[in-house]
Formats: sequence, structure tokens, C-alpha cells
Amino acid sequence: MVRPFFEEYVAFFGLQDRVRFRNGDFFKDPMTVVDVLVMGMILHDWNLAEKLALLKKAYDAMPDGGSLIVYENLIDDERRKNIAGLLMSLTMLIEAQDGFDYTGADCCGWMREVGFRETYVGQLTGIESMVVGIK
Repeated sequence: MVRPFFEEYVAFFGLQDRVRFRNGDFFKDPMTVVDVLVMGMILHDWNLAEKLALLKKAYDAMPDGGSLIVYENLIDDERRKNIAGLLMSLTMLIEAQDGFDYTGADCCGWMREVGFRETYVGQLTGIESMVVGIK
């Protein structure tokens, strides 16, 4: 369902030889060894134990120096300003059994907990932000 959109987007930028789509169940299937892994709007679907399991699995699937990029509608660390992030968290609590949104500081902490040596938060366009973990 996502694949056609992904492939069209990658082709638009001429990156077909550098970026690949992989089907699978990231809880059951092994992750392919990669230099960079992107998880967009994924972690907020799961409870904390599942979030940590996915982050650890990503960490294990990359060589030293590899990077994980997580992007979401992050809640601001003070939990006061990013209304879109707070509303998304409410939506996740309604739609997903245990899902919840989180702050950039939360995600950085989880990444360090599973082994990433460096983490930082960056603002993207609009309401989305990213958290980067470097192994």
C-alpha cells in the first residue's frame, strides 16, 4: 500500500539506485543491515516495550556510524506548545491500544538506552520533527 508512493517519490529524485523499499513485519522479520534507517510515524503506534524493541532492532541492523532517523509530530519537551503533537498523542491513545506520542527528549533517551552513542532532535518543515541516533 505504501510502496507505490515510496517508489514514485524516490524516482522523482532519481534515487532508485540508492534507496530501496523492503516489505516485512519489523517485529518478526530480521532487519536488513543498512547504513541509514528511517522510521516515519511508526514508533507512536506502540507501547514503550515495543518502541524499545524496535529501536534495539534498528541499532543491531546497522554498522558503527550508522544512523536511525525517527520522524513524528513530536511533543515539545515542556508539553505545552506543540498542540499538533499533543493531539496526535490523544489520537494514538484512541486508535491504538497502547500507542502514544512522545517528546524528542524521550526518544533520545530511549535511543541511548538501546546503545546509540549520539542523539539529537531537529525540526523539519511544518509540524514534524526528527530524532537522529548515531551508532
